[in-house]
Amino acid sequence: MTLDRRSALKLTAALALAGAAGPLSAEAKPKKVLILGGTGFIGPHFVKALAAGGHTLTLFNRGKRDPEAHPGIEQLLGDRDGKLEALADRSWDAVIDNSGYYPRVVRQSAELLKPRVPHYIFISTVAVYADIATPGADEAYLRSKIAGDEKEEFDPATYGPFKSACEDVLTNVYGARATFVRPTYIAGPGDLTDRFTYWPFRFSKGGEMLAPGTPADPMEYIDVRDLADFVRTVVEKPDGGAYNLIVPPGSNTLGGVLDASRRVTGADTRVTWASVDFLRANGVVESYLKRGTQLPLWMPREGNAGYGQRSSARAVAKGLKFRALEDTIRDTLAWQAARPSDAQTLKAGLKPEREAELLQLLRGA
Repeated sequence: MTLDRRSALKLTAALALAGAAGPLSAEAKPKKVLILGGTGFIGPHFVKALAAGGHTLTLFNRGKRDPEAHPGIEQLLGDRDGKLEALADRSWDAVIDNSGYYPRVVRQSAELLKPRVPHYIFISTVAVYADIATPGADEAYLRSKIAGDEKEEFDPATYGPFKSACEDVLTNVYGARATFVRPTYIAGPGDLTDRFTYWPFRFSKGGEMLAPGTPADPMEYIDVRDLADFVRTVVEKPDGGAYNLIVPPGSNTLGGVLDASRRVTGADTRVTWASVDFLRANGVVESYLKRGTQLPLWMPREGNAGYGQRSSARAVAKGLKFRALEDTIRDTLAWQAARPSDAQTLKAGLKPEREAELLQLLRGA
């Protein structure tokens, strides 16, 4: 029998899921878990981690992203904005909300599920914090707020405040039975933003490469599989409150990512570092949340002293673990190599012609 590429990928995913599934740990009992979403980037990783723990899963979504992607997993169709009938009169031990962005919409699912689902896990973001000016900031740090008249649309300026408002809604509805998981930039196989991917991918191409700032400049990230494993821990050992999911303070730098990329790829890439002043003068420094940024996961230190220095100690105490940076790079590059040809031009990072232009300007500076 001959399989086309789409069918082969589905078969591979199914076999990987089956292979990952093993006996539940002695401390945990199997649970029924509802995932609001379950597709996209992080959803499939949640499915794999929870299935490996022996938990029974139900996915609720609009069915627009390949409804056959999770064979053997129950899927309910609907729309979380007003079309929740498929969830009525059903009960689960926990719900994972990884597709909630607006408080009005999150309130609908929270109020519907509260009588029949005792634990609500909301995938939030470190963007809920008012700023990143303070090193060592933890989950108690001041959060941002919405003014009340913002439009429900993606905007870097309101993404964090909207997520913060969603947390407020869940605190109001669920109280201490709500858990807020706040990841920073999520990296790893499946990341369609290409933000982390850009750095090892560009390094693998060789030649002269432009990098911003200095090798010691921090870079925040969390591997999506570490995020998924932590969410499984929260499902198995429920509690309330918030958790930052970030590699340990000071543990990761842009120079470290490029050095690890050299070890993984063996590329003989020459890195040329450009100062913040040069980058500003040439219009390269952008908002850290802007999609398609030219220098992803990096930002000037001025005004951003907390970036790369925020605390994840509470999550570590709960059981958060971090895989090696080299593993994240290696697996991300393997996933990238398997993507179709039209995805080999990344959404984030410097375009080759722009990088060449900037390098030429640096030589003449």
